[in-house]
Amino acid sequence: MSSTSPAPRSWLTNQSARRARARVAMAVAAAVIALGALATPAAADGTPSPGAAERSKTSFVIGMKQDIDSLNPYVGVVSAAYESYRLMYDYLIGNSAKDFSPTPELAESWETSADGKTWTYHLRKGVKFSDGVELTSKDVAYSFQRAKDDEKANSQYGSYVDNISKITAPDAYTVVMETAQPSPIMVSLAVPILPEHVWSKIDATAVANYANDSNPVGSGPFRLAEAKKGQFYRFTANKDYYLGAAKIDELVLRIFTDDEALSQAVQNGEIDMAQDLPAAVFEPLIGKDGITVNDAKYYGFSELAYNIGAATTDDKPIGDGHPALKDKQVRLAIDHAIDRKTLVDKVIRNHGTAATGVIPPIYADLHWNPGANERAFDLAKANSILDAAGYAKGADGIRAKDGKALKFRMFARSESESSQKDAEYIRDWLKEIGIAVTVSVMSEDNLTTVLGKGEFDLFHWGWVVEPDPDFQLSVMTCGQRSTEEDGEISAGWSDSYYCDADYDALYAKQQTIIDRAARAEVVKQAQAKLYDDVAYSMLYYYNQADVYRSDRFTGFVAQPSDGGILALQYGTYSYRNIEPVAEKAATDDGGLPTAVIVSIVVGVVVLIAVAVIVVVLRRRSTADDRE
Repeated sequence: MSSTSPAPRSWLTNQSARRARARVAMAVAAAVIALGALATPAAADGTPSPGAAERSKTSFVIGMKQDIDSLNPYVGVVSAAYESYRLMYDYLIGNSAKDFSPTPELAESWETSADGKTWTYHLRKGVKFSDGVELTSKDVAYSFQRAKDDEKANSQYGSYVDNISKITAPDAYTVVMETAQPSPIMVSLAVPILPEHVWSKIDATAVANYANDSNPVGSGPFRLAEAKKGQFYRFTANKDYYLGAAKIDELVLRIFTDDEALSQAVQNGEIDMAQDLPAAVFEPLIGKDGITVNDAKYYGFSELAYNIGAATTDDKPIGDGHPALKDKQVRLAIDHAIDRKTLVDKVIRNHGTAATGVIPPIYADLHWNPGANERAFDLAKANSILDAAGYAKGADGIRAKDGKALKFRMFARSESESSQKDAEYIRDWLKEIGIAVTVSVMSEDNLTTVLGKGEFDLFHWGWVVEPDPDFQLSVMTCGQRSTEEDGEISAGWSDSYYCDADYDALYAKQQTIIDRAARAEVVKQAQAKLYDDVAYSMLYYYNQADVYRSDRFTGFVAQPSDGGILALQYGTYSYRNIEPVAEKAATDDGGLPTAVIVSIVVGVVVLIAVAVIVVVLRRRSTADDRE
């Protein structure tokens, strides 16, 4: 038939039917595409989010800005790295979700001798590593002994094990540790238990460069399945986990470099949770449909740190820090020149409080506050302190002494917008007291290297403080400065190179007091010493905002239970208890999961559409026959 021939009515009728079928098909396709979009969220660049390609697998994707520096528990130092260790490995004793108190983990029970120097741990039976080998007391003893003997391991975990004098495994499920002095930290030993049959093959010379990113063997609630540094880390659930298997199939830590991109990702459904968003970014999300913002008090603080005199543990000077920062009066003047109220108001938008002691107020019985002796923001006083110390202003307004101008380098972190903003405010305030500051921004990995070599003057960072105060206090001891071997400098935990014999004595004293109240008094004295010496300029204790898709997931467990955080916990409580909202609702109602219901509805719609089309065609055909 040519295009010019008149079309019979039956052709027009069939064409209408085809159009109707096309509309139905398009509607069904749109529904399927919409469902698929919910099931497989795409990343900002159009690629599927890792772990979300198949929603037959229940994946929970967390967006975070801090990349893991190393998956090797003897090497990594940032919070994200320790999160990965919590996922892959177990610890002897955990911290409860309620209040951080000691709770059984690998050790079902434990007891100590009357003198507090012998600790006996009774292990669970039947716990297996991911390669099927049973975890026994030999693995526990190995992990702690290596933390004592191996220099690299000891640099990570020395504060937990240095007081331990003997470690034995009298049988497969019992570990006995003897200490030189009574030690309260024996119920807070944050040393991951590693499989001896794997790690004994990685000697002390190889461990520093061991990536541990390909099928690592662990006993934890999750197992590393895929790691792409700077992009994502995918963990699959250990369905045989002895504390209860996770209700999700996999957990993905996805790395972002931009707060806005992270915010958009949770809004668009590309991820299920955005972790550590600044207040200016998460506040507009409060009250949005399907999104919940959990603004929790946290155990972290931000500080301005000084190069007080970089040196090795052998007192050998290293680096190129400005010598004026060894002068407590200079640090005291800087501390008075920092307006913490403005930082809390403008940078973290009142989602936190001004900081004083290095143990945050979330640990109320250990936290120290100077009270009426707290240093106030006072530029006039800061100027007078520098005048009295002999730092005179030149024609350019910059102070100098002995021909050395007060010109400092300050480093802020590229991963943290608040770090950069804090640095800018501080730079401007210090200009008012005759100190010139040049702010540079670098990655956390690079900054870690710079600090270890002592090649800085000032920097902005912070700490996440453990429930037991020992580690945080140990950071400021002389023994945590850098070490040198064969001309190579290795960083310790100290980032300010503060070293004081009186402080070290207080640190050592609190290590031997088992009574918590008596120990707390010494812990507070140590904090007061750091404050008086201006070892840091403490800035603020910040809240932690967890922004998550509450229309998708439920079952989160806060730590502590009274308004605590939902992710990056001292434990894996949320990760093991979260589950899809639809599945939760189905379980509660005794009905079918939403996905199944949707499939049925779509099928019914298709069947109805086909039936309608058949009826229409029959009617049209009958009408044509009659004509």
